[in-house]
This record gives sequence, structure tokens and C-alpha cells, in this order.
Amino acid sequence: MEVPDYGIYESKDWPDKQKGLAAMITRMDSDIGKIKMKLEELGITKNTLVIFTSDNGPHAEGENDPEFFNSNGGLRGIKRDLYEGGIRVPMIAYWPETIKPGQTSDHISAFWDFLPTACDLTGIEAPENIDGVSFLPELLGKEQPKHDNLYWEFSEQGGKQAVRKGKWKLVKLNIFDPDKTRVELYNLENDPAEQHDVSEQHSEVLAELKKLLETERTESEYFPLYVSGNQ
Repeated sequence: MEVPDYGIYESKDWPDKQKGLAAMITRMDSDIGKIKMKLEELGITKNTLVIFTSDNGPHAEGENDPEFFNSNGGLRGIKRDLYEGGIRVPMIAYWPETIKPGQTSDHISAFWDFLPTACDLTGIEAPENIDGVSFLPELLGKEQPKHDNLYWEFSEQGGKQAVRKGKWKLVKLNIFDPDKTRVELYNLENDPAEQHDVSEQHSEVLAELKKLLETERTESEYFPLYVSGNQ
């Protein structure tokens, strides 16, 4: 929330941190406008794909209050959570005369899809052994291959894992402490805010997604996750 000044928000009856957040967003919006104007000035707008997105949901760092502006839009969780509020982010794609304006998409993708998408755009082969799926077809209004599932893990705050398959989302918490470990199952189709754990009602789905927590991950020496709780 560090900006040169609070600008049009200076006189607002808000905490300074929230003034700073609002001013940062307005400054960013203005700078993106400058980039767009430069593309037009250079005459390359129609040959340039612009993607705007975020790396995570809202945060509570630097005394920011994510509830002040309802920054997660009613979703549960914030940055570092594996609930939707922590990992579901906006994405806007702008490419005049190639992407039809005013469209929305419900295609489920993730950041690991950007690399194969960039390769697809430039006509080069994507690296082998990656999890990403190019979303260029979706941008162009063509038939889009879909993920069978998406997997996340986080080695802080007791260790967390999550997997999504279709409408189902499994979240596993406190994996480093077997006495506190718990799993939660949500139907995102009718419960996007993840308020109702339905693990007891859907034992087969629960078992399938718990298995994916084991099979869909690759151990990393840089970001180790001790699933068994032992180092």
C-alpha cells in the first residue's frame, strides 16, 4: 500500500492503509492505460495480446484489511489459503480483432497454463513433462481442452493441500500434525464460498480426491512438503 500520495482518496474517512490500497489500484489502472496508449502509438495493438491477472487473492499484510472493500467478493480465505478466496483470481485478455470483446469464460485454468499458451501463441513446442494446458483455444472461441484436475500445496501454516476436479474441491489442513489433520470436501457448483463441508455425504468422491493428493504431486527440494509429518 505504499504510493507517493493518496490522490483522490486523501479526504476519505478510511484507514490510511485502505487509502493506500485504493490509490495503488488507481495508479495501476492509469499505468495500464499508458501501456495501452503506447501500443496504439506504435501501431501494434492488433498484434499484441494483453493479459491482466493476479498471483493470489487479497492479503492481510502490511495491516491491510481485506474485508474493508470486500476484496475476496464473498469467497472464503485470502492469500496463503487454499480456499477459493486465496487461489481464485481475475484474468482479463485484450486482443482487438482477435478476441471478441465483452465475453466471459468459465474455463478453469491456472498459472501453469501460461507457459504452454505462450508457446502456442508463438508457434513453438511447449516443454515436456509440464502440467499446463494452453488456453489459447478458449481465447479464440475454439474447442478448449480441459484439466482433469488441479492441485495445490502450501508448506507453511501447518502444511496444506487442495485438489479440484470438476465441481468438487478437497482441502486438507494441518498435514504436518496428524493429530490436527483434517480434510474438507466442497461442491463449488452450489457452494462457491466453501461454507458446507460435505465429506460425510460423499465418501466415494472424498476417497477419489484424497488419492489425487498423493498421485498429483511431485516432491521438490526447494519447496518440500512432508506429507507424512516426518522430515
